[in-house]
Amino acid sequence: MAQPNLFLEIHILQSLPPSNVNRDDSGTPKQALYGGARRARVSSQAWKRATRTEYAQHVAEADRATRTKRIATLLAKRLARPVAENGAGLETAQADRLTAALLEPLGITKSAKKDDQSAYLLFFGKKQLDAMVTMLEGRAAELAALPDKELADEVKKLPVVATLSTGHPAEVALFGRMVADLPALNVDAAVQVAHALSTHAVRTEFDYYTAVDDENTEDHGAGMIGTVEFNSSTLYRYAVLGVHQLHDNLTDTDETRQATVRFVDAFTRSMPTGHQNSFAHRTLPHLVLLTARTDQPVNLVSAYEEPVTGLTGLAPESVVRLADELKTVSDTWGNEPLRILATYTTEGDKVTEAFGPSLPFPTMLDAVDTLVGEWLNTGELAPADTAKADSR
Repeated sequence: MAQPNLFLEIHILQSLPPSNVNRDDSGTPKQALYGGARRARVSSQAWKRATRTEYAQHVAEADRATRTKRIATLLAKRLARPVAENGAGLETAQADRLTAALLEPLGITKSAKKDDQSAYLLFFGKKQLDAMVTMLEGRAAELAALPDKELADEVKKLPVVATLSTGHPAEVALFGRMVADLPALNVDAAVQVAHALSTHAVRTEFDYYTAVDDENTEDHGAGMIGTVEFNSSTLYRYAVLGVHQLHDNLTDTDETRQATVRFVDAFTRSMPTGHQNSFAHRTLPHLVLLTARTDQPVNLVSAYEEPVTGLTGLAPESVVRLADELKTVSDTWGNEPLRILATYTTEGDKVTEAFGPSLPFPTMLDAVDTLVGEWLNTGELAPADTAKADSR
């Protein structure tokens, strides 16, 4: 019998002060209409980028992934390193020529505008480039000395595509990779991230600023004037991690557990950096809610289809709305989460009844590790009440 899927959902409520973390092409904070009201919006791409950056801070440099058009430059540098430094010891011209030959089976061609860049971005692990050097089995100098046609024939015999299709770092396993020209390189993403929306209506405001010329002693005028748009909001953020897909991508159970915990931590603590120096908008959430399901993910943004008005504070009302929506969805559709873990600051019987007691965030991460380990070891995830009874 096949192992059931495991979806780990992260619901976050987080308030941002005046800020412009994600702007459109005119400099205006991104927005969206939802429930007939204009909401603050932060795109999923912006928050995925912030999450990847936060995730990478806790990963050794050699184990990280990178998304770049400069794969040829990076591979050529490795081929030019001394053998003692896990390189191939080639001259620069030889390294460039062999690199071009190795990347040709990947359909990676040079950009029409910049010779040192490929035509599109490729997401890969730095260790995967090291594996390509190892793949040559000490034949780099021999291959680089071959005429063009013979070199191309020899490269066709090498497992270039297979080397970049295995040994994925956790970042690629989490966020996936899509290469339209070479589907063999595609990696199905284990993570989906929704656009963050404010739980309430917002209005864009303008900050008029001036900059003083420190060396101007002749008059009192400003050296520069301008405006920047901003808003403030309480955001509902949502992401879902398919632990089963992550395990398929990584194949290793320990790596799957570690990557899951690190992702929850990174997504929670991450923050897009737009205009960060101007607004210093780094905040931590009011609520982090984790729901584990084996049937289907459920985005609970419907809690805010009617905008929160904030009569008693936007954040507390948003937390209560989410508690109500979780119960309503469970009662209506009959798909109550198998496990619920939460860290929050809003008190109240309704909140505690829906989410359970508030856990310190490090304790929640430990609980996530245990939960994923249980699923990986047993092939299933029992409801919380059953799990407690079994433990007794």
